[in-house]
Formats: sequence, structure tokens, C-alpha cells
Amino acid sequence: MQKRRLGSSGIELSAIGYGAMSFSDFYGPTSEEASHAILDLMRERGVSHLDTANVYGGGRSERWIGSYLAKNPSARDEFVIATKASITTGADGKRALSNDPAHLEAELDKSLQKLGVDHVDLFYIHRREAARPIEEVAETLARLKASGKTRAVGFSEIAPASLRRAAAVTHIDAVQSEYSLQTRSPELGLVQACSELGTALVAFSPVGRSLLTDHPILPDRITEIPFMASNPRFQPGNHEANLKITDGFRALAAEMGEPAAALANAWLLTRGEHVLPIPGTRSVEHFKECLRGAEITLTAEDVARIEAVLPVGWAHGDRYDDAQWIGPERYC
Repeated sequence: MQKRRLGSSGIELSAIGYGAMSFSDFYGPTSEEASHAILDLMRERGVSHLDTANVYGGGRSERWIGSYLAKNPSARDEFVIATKASITTGADGKRALSNDPAHLEAELDKSLQKLGVDHVDLFYIHRREAARPIEEVAETLARLKASGKTRAVGFSEIAPASLRRAAAVTHIDAVQSEYSLQTRSPELGLVQACSELGTALVAFSPVGRSLLTDHPILPDRITEIPFMASNPRFQPGNHEANLKITDGFRALAAEMGEPAAALANAWLLTRGEHVLPIPGTRSVEHFKECLRGAEITLTAEDVARIEAVLPVGWAHGDRYDDAQWIGPERYC
């Protein structure tokens, strides 16, 4: 597995990582055994970047990583572990956001307990609390880093302008955002700002929530997955159109002799040395396809062929519905 740096932090990690939201039932049921098999494969293939969050599966993702580390103590040094906090539940029982310093530190402490470690390598603000100045939140992150509870700090789903404001207070090691051949909005400022500021851009959903794979989720399964059932790109009409368009990408991948998921991740790795895809999956075999992307060297001609099949703006439907857009910052 090729290695990259986490921005200018000096932390070395695998070019492709793993998004452990799939250790919850977000995309379908899984098990602790299946999740541990993914972690086994990561160690076998030299995949060190392991991304989780306190809310994934109500804490189950962190607990299952913790149970794996308890069984395999030496594995801790093989992983660069990232977690997140700020998504919580309000007094009305609905989802809320808190960037309050006491809340963030308390949640980080709980994460350390679930993971069974004394520090994480990267701690993110999962969603920015809009009413709180981001400079104040950056100060909180700086204090948490100084405490030794995290080696690096970051934000998820913020705008380039917000990154610049936070970076004026303390160095921001990573920004996490959805980025793929399906979602290219980060190219309208975020990719560039991260490169300029020495910040890693961690790309989640790099295979477009299955649409950029050889086995996309079909309409008859959508109702089984609550997030997908309301997501605009998987609504009737949009979903069928997106499947038809991505058939061309699958055909191109087959012509090139590669899994579609591998080609999608390989394309992301051409976007800059600071771009780090973190595919998530419940399947060991599918994860192997994703990891194949780090072994592919795409030429300029290859990239042009890929982008001719999937030009900017091809996807039908927004990436989130109104409820899902609560928290992420729009900037274009």
C-alpha cells in the first residue's frame, strides 16, 4: 500500500483508508465478526487509516474497534485512528449539533474509553455548529491536541472560507468531505484550500454510495436503507438515470481490466497528494476492490476517458435532502 502524509502533520498513513461507518447497520446489517475481518485485511494489506465516529451505530463502531484492539494489542501501532464528535440529541429528541468545549472533550473521553486507547491520531468536529464562531472551535481543538488526547485535529463538511478562518487560529490537519466522480463540489475551492494550507482532504463515499461499483444498489433494495430511501440521488427516476449513466463507467472499467470501485478510488488519488479516500464496506471482497485503486497508475489519457464517461455534473439529484443538509456547509 502506498503511503501519504496527513497534511503537514508528519503523520504517515495509507493512501486509501477505511470508513468504519460500515461497522454499523447504516447500509445493511453486519456483525462484529465481519467487522473484525475487515480490520484483519487492513493489517494484511498495510491499510493504516481507520476512520470512525462516536455516533456510528450508537457507538458500536468504536466499541468493535476497541474489542479488536483488546484481542490484538499490537494492532494499535498499525492504525492511524480518527474519530469525530458534535452530533448529539436535543431536548426535543431530534438531532442537534454541539461544538461546546466541555461536550467535545467529554465525547472524546468516551471515545477513548470505547476504543480502549489513551489517545486518537485525529479528532474531527463532525459537523460545525453554525451559531458558534469557528475560531472558538479551533481553539478548543488546539487545547485537545495540547492535552495529548489527539495527535491531529480536523473538521468534517466545512466550506473553504471556514477552513481558512479556523487555520488562522491553529493548524487544521484534515478536512473530511464527500468527494468522488459523483460529487465534485470540493473542486470549487476545498481541494485548493486544503493543498495551500497543508491540510489533508479525506474523501468519504469515494464510490458514490455504490453507484461507482460493479454492483450498485438497485431500486428494489432502497426501502431497506433509510438514508438511501430519502436521498435525492436514489429517488425513483433519478436512481434509474444514475444507474444508466454509470453503466458506461462500469463498461470502461471492464475494458481497462479493473473493478469499477478500484478505478473510482484511483481517480481520486490523482486529485492531489493530499487527497485520501476512505471507502466503507461490510464486504472483505469489495474492500479488496477498493484497495486495488492504490495499485493503479492512471495516465492523463486514462483520466480523460474516465471524465468523458462521467463528466462534471452528471449525477441526477442533490447529494442530500433537506434534513441531511443540516450541518454540512454549502459553499457553491
